[in-house]
Amino acid sequence: MAYEKIAFVASDSGKAQEALRLLLARYSHVAPDTADVIVALGGDGQMLQTIHQFMGRNIPIYGMNRGSLGFLMNEYNAEGLIERLDKAEVTTLNPLRMRASDAMGRNFEGLAINEVSLLRSTRQVAKIRISIDGRVRLEELNCDGVMVATPAGSTAYNLSAHGPILPIKSGALALTPISAFRPRRWRGALLPKNAVVTFEILERDKRPVSAVADMLEVRDVSRVEVFMAEDVSVPLLFDAGHDLDERILMEQFND
Repeated sequence: MAYEKIAFVASDSGKAQEALRLLLARYSHVAPDTADVIVALGGDGQMLQTIHQFMGRNIPIYGMNRGSLGFLMNEYNAEGLIERLDKAEVTTLNPLRMRASDAMGRNFEGLAINEVSLLRSTRQVAKIRISIDGRVRLEELNCDGVMVATPAGSTAYNLSAHGPILPIKSGALALTPISAFRPRRWRGALLPKNAVVTFEILERDKRPVSAVADMLEVRDVSRVEVFMAEDVSVPLLFDAGHDLDERILMEQFND
């Protein structure tokens, strides 16, 4: 596909800003609101910020790594950008939708590309009841926290918490505890992508919990519902042969 209207966005880092100056001088560009492709410069944090900025507008986003790890980014090279965009492969992601209620009865909603995580807010462990599709599956999880991760996010925080790596086309979500104390041997679960996960916070006054969906953090939650937002899609562009499927597969064979 030929992309004629390119918009560049960049993080505030020196490397990203230098790349931005070089690309703006070399290629024709437009404002993001009129673009048919966004080129994001930075690391995965910049990519997540860009995704949220343009989420729901169906504008493909092509990242070039000017950060550290850059799992969601392509390699940086100022040469041949137009050709790379023309040959790029599309990976379409659906985010998770989080609906959270706090202790004051206020309701919040957020979207997450990687994961929705619940985290204890004090020195005491959290106590959380977990239901899947309206049925209680774990009456009480004592833990530092718990998360629901997408395949795209399965190699991020989920992997650090010893959760499974999920192929992009697996049709699954990872439900992963963070430092579970009871039940000791519970290591989480694999869920179908259409599952609705509900977390209820037990002993909330004594053991407050925060819920995080990418850019949104809700403190002192009482109930959190998480499910795949099938109505929202995010098209990401990757160099041929280096798409997200390949990267996730490679992660399973890395040290």
